[in-house]
Amino acid sequence: MRTRDVMTRDVVTVRPGTAAREAGVLLAAKGFTMLPVVDAADGLVGVVTEADVLRDRLPLDPRSLVHGEPTRARPAPRQTVADVMTAPEVVATPGMDLAELARQMLDHAVRSAPVVDGRRLVGVVTRRDMLRAITRDDRRLEAEVRHRLGLYADPHRWTVSVVDGQVSIVDALDDERDRHVAEVLAGAVAGVVGVRFPEAGLPSRR
Repeated sequence: MRTRDVMTRDVVTVRPGTAAREAGVLLAAKGFTMLPVVDAADGLVGVVTEADVLRDRLPLDPRSLVHGEPTRARPAPRQTVADVMTAPEVVATPGMDLAELARQMLDHAVRSAPVVDGRRLVGVVTRRDMLRAITRDDRRLEAEVRHRLGLYADPHRWTVSVVDGQVSIVDALDDERDRHVAEVLAGAVAGVVGVRFPEAGLPSRR
C-alpha cells in the first residue's frame, strides 16, 4: 500500500497568522492532534499540535495565592500560530510505502503526518487511517481483488479467497509472469497484508 491509498485529502489547515487560540479551538472541536500550517500557495511551513497550543497558556490556579504561595513569572502567551508552530517530525509523500511511514510515525511517537507533493500539502495520514486500512472486511477485500484481476485477465481464471487480510490466489493457467502481476495488483489493495499462491486444490497455509 502507498500513502495515497489511505490519506485524507480534504485537510483542515491554518495559516501562520491564525490566532493560536483559534487553532486550539479547531484541534479540540475536530478531535485532531495536529494541524498543518500552510502559506498562501498551500505550501507546508510547519505544524501546530495540541502540545504547541497548550505550552505556556494555562494560568496558575489563583487559589494558590490564598495560602501565600509565591507566584512564578509566566511568559506572555504567544498569540499566533507562527509563534507556536514547529517543524513536522514525519513528512510523507503520496507514493511513500505505507509500511515505512507507519514505522517512522511509531518511531517518533506521532499520531498523524502531513503528505506533500513537492512543498504543496496534498493530504494527511493518521494512525486511525492505517488501522481502517488493515482492518477492512475480508469480503470487501476479496471483491476488490477479484475486480482488479478481472481487469487484467479472464476473472474466471482466478480463485481468490481472503482470511484476515491474507489473500490466496489459485491461477488456473499457472503462469509465473501472470502470478507476479496478480501479486502486485492484489498487494496494492488497501487492507491486504499479504498474497499467497497455494497449489491448486489445496487450502492456503498461514
